[in-house]
Amino acid sequence: MSSTAGKRKEIYKYLAPWPLYSMNWSVRPDKRFRLALGSFIEEYNNKVQIISLDEDTSEFSAKSTFDHPYPTTKIMWIPDSKGIYPDLLATSGDYLRVWRAGEPDTRLECVLNNNKNSDFCAPLTSFDWNEVDPNLVGTSSIDTTCTIWGLETGQPHGRTHVAGHVKTQLIAHDKEVYDIAFSRAGGGRDMFASVGADGSVRMFDLRHLEHSTIIYEDPTHTALLRLAWNKQDPNYLATVAMDSCEVIILDVRVPCTPVARLSNHRACVNGIAWAPHSSCHICTAGDDHQALIWDIQQMPRAIEDPILAYTAAEGEVNQIQWGATQPDWIAICYNKACEILRV
Repeated sequence: MSSTAGKRKEIYKYLAPWPLYSMNWSVRPDKRFRLALGSFIEEYNNKVQIISLDEDTSEFSAKSTFDHPYPTTKIMWIPDSKGIYPDLLATSGDYLRVWRAGEPDTRLECVLNNNKNSDFCAPLTSFDWNEVDPNLVGTSSIDTTCTIWGLETGQPHGRTHVAGHVKTQLIAHDKEVYDIAFSRAGGGRDMFASVGADGSVRMFDLRHLEHSTIIYEDPTHTALLRLAWNKQDPNYLATVAMDSCEVIILDVRVPCTPVARLSNHRACVNGIAWAPHSSCHICTAGDDHQALIWDIQQMPRAIEDPILAYTAAEGEVNQIQWGATQPDWIAICYNKACEILRV
């Protein structure tokens, strides 16, 4: 993506043995170019793979591969930029699972299921791991609920077991909930938002769960699939509707009216990722094989064009993640490929 090619490569590519869907960067300072990838195989048996870039050979290699029931809807590493917690990652699918990363053996620490009295489980569409308090994880489900879990992550370097319990479960929407994200507002621990099939963005405060705030409602009640908070300015968030070519930017201080629409994609948008280090940059990716970076500084004036475009993806880009600890790198997935791009 950047114009001057130095002696280091601008793009590194990894080909997985199967189509990819979920993917995320590791946050630990001692594991720089490490990502977790989730397969998308339309059957029960799926895989998660942890890969790492060898900066000397410029090659990605698989460090650990393990079985996962159903495709993962999301993967996240524990938001531990200081490296003081155990090396954990979580996946959502039929349940929320927490894993302890190892090479070559990654092992399951716990399965979190709050339908204890029923054999039926409502699949989890997404989850978010609280950056301020890594003992909090929020999940979203097709059963209209969001659940906030309390995790006991064990001693930083001990061999203690990881466990979890339900802190609160709430009916968040009138229909399926598709995404959930904690906000950095007010200390960053208690505020979160969700989007769902009813076409609304709703904001909640763990201290006052009796009411929520509707930030936005899609005029045609089209389902909203994704939600992402600005990493530097908690007033802004982005959302994308099902089968939509545009990304909607919202300002919580001006509810219900988008402050910007990013509409250069020529096919539906699948992913949105805010820059970790800048309040005015966001990356979007979609079925048009493109990843676009936008500068939204001009808001509320219209934002016509992205400032950078990556158009070399050989397939529909279904996932995009901006490295939290490495702001120079964006990762995308399409088909069986994961690429990291220097921006």
